[in-house]
Amino acid sequence: MNQKEQTKTAVKQAEEQALKPEAGDPGQVPDPLAEVLGRAQSAYAAYMEAQKEVARAYKERERGLEKSYKKAEQQADEACAKTIDQALRAREKAEHEAEQAYKKAREQAMEVYEESVRQASKFCQETREQAWKVSKESAEQAWRTFQGDKV
Repeated sequence: MNQKEQTKTAVKQAEEQALKPEAGDPGQVPDPLAEVLGRAQSAYAAYMEAQKEVARAYKERERGLEKSYKKAEQQADEACAKTIDQALRAREKAEHEAEQAYKKAREQAMEVYEESVRQASKFCQETREQAWKVSKESAEQAWRTFQGDKV
């Protein structure tokens, strides 16, 4: 039963109580002022009871709202923690991928460097051999010319 119905029931009971003739001498004529005063007192008592019910309902509603707020606050905290955790995992994944990419780039750079050094060394060796060959041939030709051989 909701509060409105409880209040109506309490007021109705108070009115019925006020309308009942008092047990006593059946021949005695009831005093209309006493009767109205009795009904007014009953109505006031019902009004006061209704006020108490309203106060209880207000406090109950307040507790319900506080409970709802606490639940919403908890859900927000959980969502925040979840989002922070996801962001942390995303950052860690990105850092790991960056480290892997760095290692791969470094390995490739090292391979390029080593290949460049090999090619430079080979070119240097071939150039020396060529220069030695030209020098040797020039020396032989100079020797033959010195000896009087016709070139």
